[in-house]
Formats: sequence, structure tokens, C-alpha cells
Amino acid sequence: MLLASQTNSGGIQVTHELMTLPFAMDALAPHISKETLEYHYGKHHRAYVNKLNELIKGTEFEGLSLSDLVRKTTGPTFNNAAQVWNHNFYWYGLNPRGSDKPTGELAAAINKNFGSFDQFAAQFKTAAATKFGAGWTWLVKTEDGQLAIRNSNDAENPLQWNQIPLLTCDVWEHAYYIDYRNERPRYIETFWALVDWDFVARNLEGEGITF
Repeated sequence: MLLASQTNSGGIQVTHELMTLPFAMDALAPHISKETLEYHYGKHHRAYVNKLNELIKGTEFEGLSLSDLVRKTTGPTFNNAAQVWNHNFYWYGLNPRGSDKPTGELAAAINKNFGSFDQFAAQFKTAAATKFGAGWTWLVKTEDGQLAIRNSNDAENPLQWNQIPLLTCDVWEHAYYIDYRNERPRYIETFWALVDWDFVARNLEGEGITF
């Protein structure tokens, strides 16, 4: 199922739309404020969508899904398509109520690859906190079926490396600077409290959202 797009009468996707958040603008407070969402989602995310539509209009890329754009484009088109994809995925991975620790297949995979959930959490938080500059921290399923933590620069996305994204944390400063200024580790702790592990589990099982 493709989300956040418009199609013409022939069913061909011609424009991309800003996704509708799966929660209210103030639902993540006090962890992430309404003001942050007004800028992060309402301005930054929206700007990527608008710029992407401008770049692909009238080109061979106009009918492609976000995932195909991430895999097949470079330069400004890639940057904006990937940032739309990454932000969509980030928002869907958050739950205002948080969720319990992973269970079932996801819990078993985490234990197998990282030793325990606590060890995984520590490694993920460290990777996100020490990522230099703008980018994203991901939990991915690699081509050989293992789970791994990966940092990506700027707009980079695991689809480029034939890996399956399971979870992402946005570590661009616009994700946290209003609420936490330069204290990225505090933001990461807040992010962790909001992770929707059911969303992560569905991605591992191949039943996640596609864009």
C-alpha cells in the first residue's frame, strides 16, 4: 500500500503529499513538544515534499513511489525523496503511549544479534548520540537476515544498501533543538520512550507500511 501520494485516473502516482500524522500535534508532549512538531513536521517535512514534487514534475521519475525514487535517483531528487521517506517512517515509529519491550520474533532476533534488549538499547543510543553531524540511526535487517544498527549521513536510507529498515531515529538538529538545544542524548532517551515496538515487529515480519 502506497501512502501520502496522489494518483491520476490511470492509477499512476503523479504527486506526493505530506503524510497525515498518526497522532495529534501535541500528543508527544512533554517528550517532544507541539512546537517541535510544528517546525519539524509542519515546515521541514512539508518542504521536502514540496521540493520533491517540483523536482520530479515532467520527468521520468514522476510516476515512481518514494521507495523507487530512493533506489533510482541521485542528487537533489534523491535527497528530497529520501528525506520524505525517512520522515514518514520516523513518525510512524512513534507512539504517544510508548509500548512494552519487544516480544516474539523481534525479541528473539534482538537477543540473538545483540545479546539482550538492554545491550541493544545501549548500542542504539550510543550510535545515535555519537553520530557526527546530520543523519539518522537505524535498526535494519541485513541481506543475510541479521539485525544491525547503522548510522546514515544526511538523507541516506538503508534501501540504498538492500537492507530493510525496522526503526529510525532522526538526529538532525531540527528534530530536537527546540526542546533540548544541544543535548542530543536527552532527546534520544525521550525518543526511546516513544518507540512503537509493534511497528518495528511488523517491519521485521514484512507487514510494515510501504511508501
